[in-house]
Amino acid sequence: MSGSIHLPPGARPQTLPHLPRQRSTPSWAEPDPVDELAGRLDDFIAAAVHPDEIAALLESDGLSDDQIRERYGVKNSFALAEELYERVERRYPEPDGPVHDPWQVGLLGCLLRGVVFALPGLGYVLGAPLLAGPQDDFGLPAGTLPLLAGALVGWTWNQGLAHRAYSWLGLGDRSAARRSLLLGAPTGMLLGALVALAVAGTGDLSAVAFAAGQSFYLGAATVLLVMGRERALLACLLPMAAGAVLAFVHPMPEAARLVLLVGSLAAVAVLGLVEVASAVRAPKGRGGLRDQPRWSRRRPTTMGPRLSASLPYALFGLGSGVLVLYAALGDVLAGEEHSAIAAPAAVALTLSMGPAEWLLYRFRSGGLAGLRSTSTPKAFWRTTALTVVRCLASYLATLLALSLAASALWPDAPAVGGVRLAGLLLLGVVLWTGLLLQSFGAVLSATTVLCAAALAQTLALVTHAAGPHLAGLIVNGTAAAAQAALVCVLLGRATAHR
Repeated sequence: MSGSIHLPPGARPQTLPHLPRQRSTPSWAEPDPVDELAGRLDDFIAAAVHPDEIAALLESDGLSDDQIRERYGVKNSFALAEELYERVERRYPEPDGPVHDPWQVGLLGCLLRGVVFALPGLGYVLGAPLLAGPQDDFGLPAGTLPLLAGALVGWTWNQGLAHRAYSWLGLGDRSAARRSLLLGAPTGMLLGALVALAVAGTGDLSAVAFAAGQSFYLGAATVLLVMGRERALLACLLPMAAGAVLAFVHPMPEAARLVLLVGSLAAVAVLGLVEVASAVRAPKGRGGLRDQPRWSRRRPTTMGPRLSASLPYALFGLGSGVLVLYAALGDVLAGEEHSAIAAPAAVALTLSMGPAEWLLYRFRSGGLAGLRSTSTPKAFWRTTALTVVRCLASYLATLLALSLAASALWPDAPAVGGVRLAGLLLLGVVLWTGLLLQSFGAVLSATTVLCAAALAQTLALVTHAAGPHLAGLIVNGTAAAAQAALVCVLLGRATAHR
C-alpha cells in the first residue's frame, strides 16, 4: 500500500521509528517567566537572607501552587523561591535616610548629672564647723568615721535600690518603680543613720546628726535621679552650694550654715516624697498597666525583677565607694595636717561622672557603627578596641583637667604629686571600665574586681604594707589591667552589642 511499510509475517522492527523532537522556542521569542519575576522582585530577593522569605512574599501575593506550576514550571512556592534566590546576587542596601542610633544623647544632660553628683560635697564645707573637735584615734578629723560609714551604707543600698527601680521602669511599670523607691529609700536612710550611730557611739551626737542628714539626702536624691528629676534636684542644691562658695571667702555664722543645710535637705525630701506619693494610691499589681505598652496590658505585672539581681549592683557601689574614699583620704591617712574630708581628688572624680556617662553612650554608639561597617569578627574587634581607647583617653584627659583645677582652687590643697596623680588616673580607668562592663550586663565581673581591689587596699593600709598613695597606685593599676582585659574579651564580640 502506498505510504505503508511492508514487513514479512512474524517480523518485528528492532527499533521504533525515530519521531522528530518538538522544536524549542528560541529564547529571544519568549522570555523566561522566572527571570521576569526575578527582575520584578529584584530588590526584595537581593536583600533576603533565606529563600523562605521569598516564599512568604509569593504566598502573600496570592500565588497558589497550581498557578506556580502552570506559569513557572516548578512544583510549589518553595521551589520557586529557591530558584529566585539562586538567580539574584546577594546585596543588602542601606536604609534610606540616617541610620537610627538610640545611643545619641546630649552632652549637656550628662554634665548636669555630674554637677548634681558633685554639689552635695559642698555640704561638708558648710558643715565642717559643726564637726569641730579633736582628731579621733585613727588621726582623722572629728566626725569622719560616722560620715564615712553612713556614706558607704548609703552608696551601697541606694545603688541596689536604683537598679531595682530601673528594672521596674524597664518593664514599663512606673508605679512599681515608685513603690520600690517609697519602701527602699526610707529603709536606706534608717540603716545609714543606725550604722553612723553604732560607729560614733553616744559621745559625738553632732556627727551622728550630720550623718543621718547625709543618709536622708542620699535616699531622697536617689528617688529624684531615678525618676529623671535632675533639674529639680539641682534647684534644691543651688542655695546650699552658693552658701558654701561664700563660706570659702567670708566667715559665715553657724546658724546660717545650719539653715542652708537643713533647707536644702528639706526641699529634696519634699520633692522626693511628692515623686513617689502616687504609689500609695495605686493598687499593687495593677497600677502599672496604664504605663505599660499596649501589647502587654492584657497580662498584669505580677512578677517583678528578683531582689538578688540587684545585689551585684549594690556591691559595685560599695567597692567603688571604698576606692573613692581612699583617694579622698589619702593625704589624711598619710598624716598630712592640711588635708580634709573632701579632698580635691574626690571632687574631680565626682564631677567626672557626667562626662564618663556621656562617653559610655559614645562607646555604645561606636559599637553600633562598628556592626554596620565591619564584616569579620577580627575587624569588629579592632574597631571596638579603638573606640574604647578613644573614649577612655577622653575621660582620663577630663579627669586630669578637673583634678588640676580642683587642686588649684581648693584652699590649702597639697601639691599634685606624680604618684598621687597616677593613682588617681588609674582609679579613673577602674571606675570607667567598671561602669562600661556594668552597662553591658557584666556586672559580676566588674563587681568582683572592684571589691577585690577595695579589700586589697584595706589590707595594705591595715598591715602597713605600703603607704596610702603607693597602695592606691599598685592596687588601682592591677585592677585597671584586669578590667581592661575583661573589656577586650567580653566587648570585642559582636554578640555583646545586641
